[in-house]
Formats: sequence, C-alpha cells, structure tokens
Amino acid sequence: MLTLRFILKNLSRHKLRNCLTIVGIAVSVLSFGLLRTTVDAWYAGVEASSATRLVTRNSISLIFSLPVSYEERIRAVDGVTIVSRGNWFGGEYIDEKNFFPNFAVDARTYLELYPEIQLSEDQKAAFLRDRKGCIIGDKLAKRFGWKLGDPVTLKGTIFPGNWGMTVRGIYTGRDKGTDETQLLFHWDYLNETLKKTSPNRADQAGFYMIGVSSADLAASTALAIDNRFKNSLAETLTETEKAFQMSFVAMSGAIVAAIRIVSLLVIVIIMAVAANTMAMSARERMGEFAALKVLGFGGGYLALLILGESLTIATLGSALGCAMTFPAAHAFGQAVSQFFPVFQVSGLTVTLQGGAALVVGLVAGIVPALRAQSVGIAEALRRIA
Repeated sequence: MLTLRFILKNLSRHKLRNCLTIVGIAVSVLSFGLLRTTVDAWYAGVEASSATRLVTRNSISLIFSLPVSYEERIRAVDGVTIVSRGNWFGGEYIDEKNFFPNFAVDARTYLELYPEIQLSEDQKAAFLRDRKGCIIGDKLAKRFGWKLGDPVTLKGTIFPGNWGMTVRGIYTGRDKGTDETQLLFHWDYLNETLKKTSPNRADQAGFYMIGVSSADLAASTALAIDNRFKNSLAETLTETEKAFQMSFVAMSGAIVAAIRIVSLLVIVIIMAVAANTMAMSARERMGEFAALKVLGFGGGYLALLILGESLTIATLGSALGCAMTFPAAHAFGQAVSQFFPVFQVSGLTVTLQGGAALVVGLVAGIVPALRAQSVGIAEALRRIA
C-alpha cells in the first residue's frame, strides 16, 4: 500500500505532463489498433473462407470465362458434393461512386453452398421465384435505404445496359466475417438477356464454386478437376477458397506490409516520448532517492517505484486507447464500408494493444529505474546542491 501511495503521489506532481503522456499513449494505442484492424479487414475474406469449398476459374485469368458445360463434368468428379456457377457483374448504381460487389449466381445452389448467408424462408422463396429478383446484404440495405420490394437498376460495365431487378431479400451474416455489402441476382437473368443482346457471351460462367465432402479431399479434388480439362480450349485452375481470396490480397501485399511497419513505428515513437517523461521525472527526484536510501530503502525498491509509475502511466493510456478503439473503428468502418465490408476489432488486436502498452511502460522505465537503483547517496545530494 505504501508503494502504491508513493506511485500515485508521484503521478500527481506533474499532472499536465503526465496527462499529456497518457493521452499520447492512448492515441498511439488507438492508432495501432486501427492499423491492425485495417490489416485484419484486408484478410477478412481469407479468414471467412471455408476449407470445404473450392473455386474453379480459367487458368489464364479470372477475366476469361468458362463454358457452362463444365458444370456437369465438375459435378461428376469424386469428392464433389455441389457445384454453383457465378459471374462478377461489376454493375454501378447511379454512378461509379456507389461501388459495391454484385454477382450473378445460380441462386439455389449458391445459397446451399454458402449457409453463412442468413435469409428468412419467405424471402428465400420470393427470391427463387422471381427471375429478376435479387438479395442484398443488411449493410448495403442500410447504406442506400433499400427495403423489400424496392426496384434497383444497375448500370452494366462488363455487361452493358440497364439491368432492372427487385429486392426480394435482405440477408444477414451468420458469422462476423460475412460480407453484408453484396448484391446477388440470378445468373439465368443475365444469361437469358445475353442470348438476346450478345449471343457469343451467353452460356459462359466466370467461375464455379464447388463444395467437397471433406477438407482432406480438397487438394486431390482440385487436381482431378484441372486434369479433366487439361489441353482443352479453356483450361482451369482450381484452388481452395482461401487460396483464391489470398490471390487478391497478394496484389496489395506491399500496402499491407507498409501498414504493419507504420503500426510498429507508432509504438516506437510513443515509447521514446514515455521514456523522456520518465527520465525527466527520475532526474527531478534524485534528492528524494538519496533520502530514501538514507532511511534504509534499497535500490531495488527505488527501481520498483520508477517502473511502477511508468507501468501505471502506460496502463492508463492503454485502457483509454482500447476504449476509444471500438467507437473509432465503428465510425471508420462505416466511412470505408465500400472498400472494407468487414471492419471489426478482434480480441487479438486488443491483446496486442495491451501488450504494446506494457512494453512501452517497461522500456520507458527501465533506464531511469536502473539509474535510480545505482545512484550513490553522495552523488545524488551533490546533484541537487
């Protein structure tokens, strides 16, 4: 109790300086948390991937399509339980600023393959009945104020024209990592329209989503699928859903690495600030340390006082920074929802924030603590004479 009283008493001596240091640590912890959450958001699709799902695309590039005749041949491969086809539609709502992911999919098999898309039975039935119907994520519905039955018109970029559809369902995610900013509509609607306007582009799928009976069979099943179409006019590349998502993340690997480096630099900078604060505090109290040594307090006890003060400042800053992270992440996530559909602070990020603050407190206090422990009584008194 005496040690705690000493620490709290010392903190109250220079209230402004210590408060500014605490705020500085809080801001740094907040920045570190937001940067870490940004990296997590980049990998959200990877983390949400299922080990029992594969993606088959054209081996040259995703922009090249595959014949719909491949679907039955893929379904016949051992280990495959379900196959669904899809196309990245790339439509715009009103103008290009209103970007959100939109896909044409085989509705029945897609919803069966992705159970994390939670949709009420009546909305699901309405969507399956209406060839021009679509379903949208809850976040997307809130963004544009869409409700069930509202008409939506997308301006095609990859597939030119104005594509009218009706909102038949608003889905929510079963898991935290489920993307709730997508619009899904019927692949048949896209294909039937293309047969009339661009017959040469009809009966083509951008990719196939495949369910396998076991994650252990994923590699062998992927190899069997690709071997089936080897030396064909449209060879395939089949990979796990996680690997497929990672291929997009890899394109921006330099950016992710830069964000990680900046997050570490933030901690290093505030470590220097906190170390300076503790060094100043220790220099100002050399006379007190000498008096305590005269009274019989050992050097270890003086070091404990310095470290305790440093860790207390770091703990208060960490607690404030962690508390600020959640509302800040919520606001930031809403502002960048079109780029990061999943932006949530993870438990690991909070743990790293606390760990980083602990390291700051220890490093900032270790040198002043060692100096206070080793300083001689005569030397300390001479400094203040």
